Amino acid sequence: MDRIAVLIPCYNEAQTIEKVVTDARAALPDAVIYVYDNNSADGTGEIAKAAGAIVRREYMQGKGNVIRRMFREIDAECYLMIDGDDTYPLNCAAEMVDKVLSRKTDMVIGDRLSSTYFTQNKRPFHNFGNSLVRSSINCLFHSDIKDIMTGYRAFSYNFVKTFPVLSRGFEIETEMTIHAVYNHMQLENVVVDYRDRPEGSVSKLSTYSDGLKVLRMIIRLFKNYKPMAFYGLFSFVLFAFAIGFFIPVFGEFLRTGLVLKFPTLFVCCFTALAGIISLFSGLILSNMNEKNRRDFEITLMEADSQFRVKKECR
Repeated sequence: MDRIAVLIPCYNEAQTIEKVVTDARAALPDAVIYVYDNNSADGTGEIAKAAGAIVRREYMQGKGNVIRRMFREIDAECYLMIDGDDTYPLNCAAEMVDKVLSRKTDMVIGDRLSSTYFTQNKRPFHNFGNSLVRSSINCLFHSDIKDIMTGYRAFSYNFVKTFPVLSRGFEIETEMTIHAVYNHMQLENVVVDYRDRPEGSVSKLSTYSDGLKVLRMIIRLFKNYKPMAFYGLFSFVLFAFAIGFFIPVFGEFLRTGLVLKFPTLFVCCFTALAGIISLFSGLILSNMNEKNRRDFEITLMEADSQFRVKKECR
């Protein structure tokens, strides 16, 4: 087991990977640096290896797939994950690692949005997207995370070994954040500087398609993690619709003693029935979620026991 593992997922970052590896070595001299090459065609892996990193391959395309492989294969007391595009200075790396090792923090988030991100990033829709995602998650999950989509994070062993990676692409950071918030894991923010990519370096993040994937993931995770709120909202809307159309029918019945709009009455009844089904679906899934949370706590304790054994054997 490593004490500190630096994880660098890479895809065609030949222009910057050598500097990132060198900076990581300088900031964390005792760390083992792993570069996972995700089918690069520009020699990224060879450059990283020459710079002193341990290079491994992930042939399934996508950042989520790379991180899944990293988390499976590497055992460490602390993991520092950073992108290979040289947009994050490593002057805060030691502080982030110390929070994991000394304070037992499960995830330290490198917060770009509170520092230089909005002035350095030249893509306005990325700025808007980051703010939208942050506001949405903090509202839906009652949290106060400063930067949801940052690729600069530090993790504990327990977080890495209990996090089920479902995402295949850039939605992975959002998934990590929601998983940690929902399971009441210890989170801390560290404000970090951000600099835009150097001239000639191209971002692999698509503003629109990846942005839509992130929004779909937020909705999916909200449905899975907060089923009572999700289905309760549908139930409220359906009941409001049913009552709104039922009131005129009922008022007419009180005045005349007749129901003249049977189709409207039938639609109201079926809509109210759908609302009841939605409400009970939320209740059932909410109870299942409670069981899942209890099971997760047991999994967390098992991971902690494994960590202690591996640490003693190191």
